Amino acid sequence: MVESFGVRLQELITERGPLCIGVDPSATVLEQWGRRDDVEGLEFAALSIVEAAIGTAVAVKPQVAFFERFGSAGYRILERVIREARDASLVVVADAKRGDIGSSVEGYAQAWLTDGSPLAVDALTAHPYLGVGSLAPLVRAAQGSGRGLFVLAATSNAEGREVQGAIVDGERSVEVAVLGAIAALNAGAESLGAIGAVIGATRDRPDFDLTRLQGPILVPGVGAQGATPERVRRLFGGVPRASVLVNVARSILERGPDRRAVHDAARRWRDEISDALP
Repeated sequence: MVESFGVRLQELITERGPLCIGVDPSATVLEQWGRRDDVEGLEFAALSIVEAAIGTAVAVKPQVAFFERFGSAGYRILERVIREARDASLVVVADAKRGDIGSSVEGYAQAWLTDGSPLAVDALTAHPYLGVGSLAPLVRAAQGSGRGLFVLAATSNAEGREVQGAIVDGERSVEVAVLGAIAALNAGAESLGAIGAVIGATRDRPDFDLTRLQGPILVPGVGAQGATPERVRRLFGGVPRASVLVNVARSILERGPDRRAVHDAARRWRDEISDALP
């Protein structure tokens, strides 16, 4: 039987801490780093971020959009980032926010969650807004291969609240319905299952018992978006130990291009988040 992604991630967080570093080589970051906004600048920044993550973070989260904007050349850099991060024993979460129906979502499953694909990662972010059931091919691929899926539930951006806080069935919010569906997908899993949720640290705690989720939680919004490690502690108190993966990007990347400064910033964030969480 394949070990679930949730169990594997939990073991690694216990060993290394809960920090995930966002690999976000945006045009703004490249400018701050004194690099041209081109493929060479992209490659330098992305690989520097991965290097800084080694020994400080448990995971990296490449934001696919910043690679995709350069077309096939950007995807070649993304494939290299994935290879080098995994060779360094970092968990790789592709922040691609995929979601579709039928054969289209099957294609995403083959691209991101299937052995042999150059884009195969440890986990993928996905949106449920064509229905959580439409993600079934991604769920099957994740559960069958020991990989994971992080489904958007309560995102860190303020604009998301209009949709995610909307009431369905006359009583539940959309985010609560999504969390309930994730819990159902993990039902019967030993410890943590493969299907996780994205819950932003800038949000109020959802009106849902997160101990029922039985999956890992990916937490954006810490650092530049305003949330602190202490807020993470308050939001996720009581959830299973080492089930929370906290992403920090801009507050670490702003220290570049000096790789030692980026590494030191990552270490400080890791220690602060580790101290805040039980």
